[in-house]
Amino acid sequence: MEESASLTMLIDKLILGLAWLLALAWLWKAVTAALGLPGIPNLWEEKYNASPAGSPSVAVIVPAREEAAALPASLTSLLNQDYENLTIFAVDDRSADRTGAIMDELRAKHPDRVQVLHVTELPAGWLGKPHAMALAASHAMATQRPQYLLFTDADVIFDPQAIRRSLAEAVVTNADHFVTFPTPLIKTFGEGVLLGYLGVMGVWVTRPWKAADPKAKRDSIGIGAFNLLRTEAYEKLGGFESLRMEILEDLMLARNVKLAGLRQRVAIAPGMVSLHWAAGALGVVNVMTKNLFAVFRFRIEHVIFACAGLGTLCLGPVVFLFFPQTMVPAIIALTALWVLYVLSARHSRISPWYALLFPAGAALFLYSLLRSVWITLQAGGVTWRGTFYPLSELRRGLTRT
Repeated sequence: MEESASLTMLIDKLILGLAWLLALAWLWKAVTAALGLPGIPNLWEEKYNASPAGSPSVAVIVPAREEAAALPASLTSLLNQDYENLTIFAVDDRSADRTGAIMDELRAKHPDRVQVLHVTELPAGWLGKPHAMALAASHAMATQRPQYLLFTDADVIFDPQAIRRSLAEAVVTNADHFVTFPTPLIKTFGEGVLLGYLGVMGVWVTRPWKAADPKAKRDSIGIGAFNLLRTEAYEKLGGFESLRMEILEDLMLARNVKLAGLRQRVAIAPGMVSLHWAAGALGVVNVMTKNLFAVFRFRIEHVIFACAGLGTLCLGPVVFLFFPQTMVPAIIALTALWVLYVLSARHSRISPWYALLFPAGAALFLYSLLRSVWITLQAGGVTWRGTFYPLSELRRGLTRT
């Protein structure tokens, strides 16, 4: 009986210790984010309402595969920019719908501002999107030699001031790589639950306020909706040719920027660059199916560790809330979590009230991760943009981390 009582006391102490460890971890993250995030420029502020010094030329590169529904609004928003020294390079990546025709129609109407490239066959050893972007960048540099390259997606909507204000800040800060955070367009409750969770957990993966710190090598920011690079920096990195088989090409590009000692800068601008991820929570889950296993470099052991860690970090405070001895640290952890939702709302516009459904967001994310692993392993690879890529080929093509 004595041994049993001692064991029970030890377990109680371990549980209490874990509860306080989680509380301190969430509190530390909330405090550091509260100190760091306000330092990120908000391009809507009047002081950023400027034109880029020297009016540098920009090539906006838009790869698209079967994006006929979203493409007209996206390209029109680019044509409506109040910055004139830009050319749009639209790439039809083997589309079977009207994507290519829409591009050609806009090219006919705006021959001085729109260039169109048609990819009919994907070369071996390439993923479709990196190939489309590399092709457009090579064409832009050969024909116009722009000073900046802006890589974006075919479903992104730009406010008329987006490129001017972003480019002006990039010039002022002498940035080699500049990212303006996109604002997710939330159309359903489920989207808010999952994207709100992703927004908050993002600060665990990388600290955006450290993007400009050359010593913080792990803190890099790359977002496919708005990756602006100085042309010389793009060439120094080897372009997307060095990321031929990277599903996470935007993240790995940003990582390479930091590792190369180039200058990275970020900004927020709620509503200036917007996109709708997918329809409903399950739509977001489907979008993440090709990505999440790649995040963990297709390593099963990394996924197992992540599931255990995320389950404890995200669901632990909720469980501990229902036990008297762990209620105080649980309240501290959940309060810190609420603070992170409030801070995240500054640029995401996702209501902090979604914090009440944080456990549901965590469960959906873990389901998405396991689903990504299961489908990838079952199929023996990933189908992306209409092409199947064997897992063995994807693993060989990974950039060293």
